[in-house]
Amino acid sequence: MSAHSKHLVLCLAALLGGPALPRPVGAAEAPLPARVSEHISQPRFAAAAWGVKIVSLDTGKTLFDHNGGKLLKPASNAKLYTGALALDRLGPDFRIKTSLYATARPDSSGTVRGDVVVYGRGDPSFAARFHDGDHSKSLAPLVEALAAAGVKRIKGDLIGDESFFRGPPLGSGWTWDDLQYYYGAEASALTVDDNVVDLTFQPGARIGAPCRIIPAPATGFLTFDNRTTTAAAGVKRDINLHRPIGENIVHVTGRMALGDTNFTDAVTVHRPARWFITRLKESLARRGITVSGGVRTVDWRERAARPVDLTKLVELAAVQSPPLAEIVTKMMKPSQNLYAHLLLLQVGARNQHTAATEATTEDGGLAEMKSFLAEAGTAPGEVLLEEGSGLSRAALVTPNATVALLRFMDRHRHAEYFRAALPLAGVDGTLRNRMRGTRAAENVQAKTGSLRYVNTLSGYVTTRAGERLVFSILLNNYLPPPGASARDDIDAIALMLAELETRL
Repeated sequence: MSAHSKHLVLCLAALLGGPALPRPVGAAEAPLPARVSEHISQPRFAAAAWGVKIVSLDTGKTLFDHNGGKLLKPASNAKLYTGALALDRLGPDFRIKTSLYATARPDSSGTVRGDVVVYGRGDPSFAARFHDGDHSKSLAPLVEALAAAGVKRIKGDLIGDESFFRGPPLGSGWTWDDLQYYYGAEASALTVDDNVVDLTFQPGARIGAPCRIIPAPATGFLTFDNRTTTAAAGVKRDINLHRPIGENIVHVTGRMALGDTNFTDAVTVHRPARWFITRLKESLARRGITVSGGVRTVDWRERAARPVDLTKLVELAAVQSPPLAEIVTKMMKPSQNLYAHLLLLQVGARNQHTAATEATTEDGGLAEMKSFLAEAGTAPGEVLLEEGSGLSRAALVTPNATVALLRFMDRHRHAEYFRAALPLAGVDGTLRNRMRGTRAAENVQAKTGSLRYVNTLSGYVTTRAGERLVFSILLNNYLPPPGASARDDIDAIALMLAELETRL
């Protein structure tokens, strides 16, 4: 076995949870390009496509380039572009306002005689992840704001207005079979709890009994067609969910063994603005604020047919989101697709509401992205994004473009916020369980990405010699053999960079 091969074995052992062993003598002596080339040229990658670009931030020198100009699928590496765009165009202190409007203020008894309109502008922070995981607090800011305005009764309807964004609730290029899963949630200017219901499954009390389904938050918005059964102890668990497109009925089949531990999953909701306003009415009732009427929603198409002048309404109360820097972090570290797409729409809406245009908000965000990337120094035609998250199977970028973006953001006025939002190897986000016990841990700051047959990693690393590097690694069209992992194959390159002992 060559010294290089032994070094790779040690790196992969560390990645798979083995002890951090000393590097073999002479392993660092082989030139970096030769070692990376040997790694990506292994026979098992013959049908795959690699794109790898490595550049020194200190000198600007290109240290390695394989297919740097080749268009490849980025998966969630696309979030690097969306996060950078949002920070550049909106700024880290930008906040998103949600307003509560009526035709008049409450009277002396606290009664609003008419409808109350909840006008959303795409704030994703009405969510348990912004409230220490407590779903009961997701809408508390709106409830308390309305109570502070003196409202005790609403004699009309509670209306959820999601017209701030124009266009369909799905990102371009999203596939139908992603839409029931947490990473394919519909986007809306009124979003609550990531537009997802978390589910806990427990076996029934006896063999043959249906399994228990516990939704969080508790909601009647979804209907569960529970066709599960409790099986004998030792039977392998098999729980399957299916929410048909355009419905809020979830068909659940499969089995759990008697005495089995809890199993968790999640399912998205259809028409999230209606879910938002339904839950808000329930939350208001618990606070003692009654709504005599029903709940309904208004989207961009209805507002186009029946416009409303918000300046002629009374703003009873308003809630501001956390600063954009916090939202970008909560998007980047866990790779939250909905937040990413909402940020692209937020940028698009800024121009949409200052200029007469019939384009969708998504189109507006992508147009602003094109302008931003020209400023960042990416070459024309090297970034082909369709939406904000990277969930689109048609998205394409080059390693050259991603490295150019990362170099630009390294010297950007908001560089500290951009870097802080990235997952840190072995510590948090989607890298929390990767590269532990290695030189890359607490060192590599990078965005992951994964789709079927696609794995990516792009970001920053400091070598053992103290040189700061930027890299983009895209692996497409690859199905690992049994027992292997594409993530390990990518991390092996990041480890080579972290272990470099000489400046290049």
